[in-house]
Amino acid sequence: MHRIALGFGSLLIVLLLACGLSAVINLSLPTHSEVADHLSNLEKARLAEFFHLKQELGSAIWPGWGEADIPLVLYNEEYAFLIGYPDPPDGWLKMPQRESRGAAWEVVPGEKFDNMPYYRQRLTDPNKTPEGFTVLVGDRWVATFQTREYSEISFYSGLRDGFPPVVREVVPYALFWNLISGESDAYIAFLFHETLHAYQGMLNPDLFAQAEEVMSLENRYPWEDPGQLDAWQKELDLLLGAANVTSNEEAAELVRQFLTQRDARRTRLGLSPEFVDFERRREWLEGLAKYTELAIGRMAATTPGYEPLSDIHTDSEFNNYCTRDRFWSLQLNQVRRVLKNEGEVRFYYSGFAQAVLLDRLLPGWRASAISEDTPLEDFLQNAISKP
Repeated sequence: MHRIALGFGSLLIVLLLACGLSAVINLSLPTHSEVADHLSNLEKARLAEFFHLKQELGSAIWPGWGEADIPLVLYNEEYAFLIGYPDPPDGWLKMPQRESRGAAWEVVPGEKFDNMPYYRQRLTDPNKTPEGFTVLVGDRWVATFQTREYSEISFYSGLRDGFPPVVREVVPYALFWNLISGESDAYIAFLFHETLHAYQGMLNPDLFAQAEEVMSLENRYPWEDPGQLDAWQKELDLLLGAANVTSNEEAAELVRQFLTQRDARRTRLGLSPEFVDFERRREWLEGLAKYTELAIGRMAATTPGYEPLSDIHTDSEFNNYCTRDRFWSLQLNQVRRVLKNEGEVRFYYSGFAQAVLLDRLLPGWRASAISEDTPLEDFLQNAISKP
């Protein structure tokens, strides 16, 4: 009994020391961008590598995407910055609602990116940022996201708010950040996710608008219906199984079972046509963006001869894409666990898994997947219908 008490006491001391250390580390976490009124050299280095990677390998994923001229808006807690758009008109339009936001863009004084001026405007309303998605500036589709520095600050703030007051002081936020988003490679991938949304809007604005408008159904969709969850799990297991088998014949058979299971779920639960449309359109919008986010880093890691720009190596958090192939596999295996997440995250992963299988079973599918109004599951049906 004495040994048990001694062991428990030792464990308690270690736990208290760990909590104390975590609390001390938390005091040093950033709460405000070190540079707010312009883009730092590190932010520019990440941006330059993003544009370089898109130009070099973007069209290998989506035909024409690498050459597509898609500007970026990055923002922090004070400013939004517009890059790659000379002499822009005022503000931006939140899409697809076409809500007018923002004000006039001004040249960032004394600053350039890629030897060209870039622009900024002060954010006066914290609830009206460019968000992480895509907007229209004038008549051009622009991808939007936070700066790398501000995305880390926002992560800490959002995670901290989810814990009770006492607990939030000792949670190891930096550890979570490093596990989920710490690498600059991951940040560059997030930029590609949002840039794909801009490309979807460019190529098929009507389909893009429909894919966003169906979110009005979100609160009525039967997310937690027990029968729905069980049936969804079977679908996800079949998708993952098809992605992991060695032969195309086995993969095609599991895809066939997936499509049958999906139809049966919708019929058995009496899922309305509008909810079926909801699933398909969100898989097209967010599933393809998730696939793109993961595919581009993997391609950078595995393409012979691809070399990141030299300036990005000044970033100590850039890992030369060496973890991206492994991360692709980890995210694919996450498909089986995605129902633990709330809401439409399942569509990100079910769409991603379908795209992985289409690469295997229907080469060339990406040539029309964005421009045509064809659900991913219909592409899969076409794939298994071919000899």
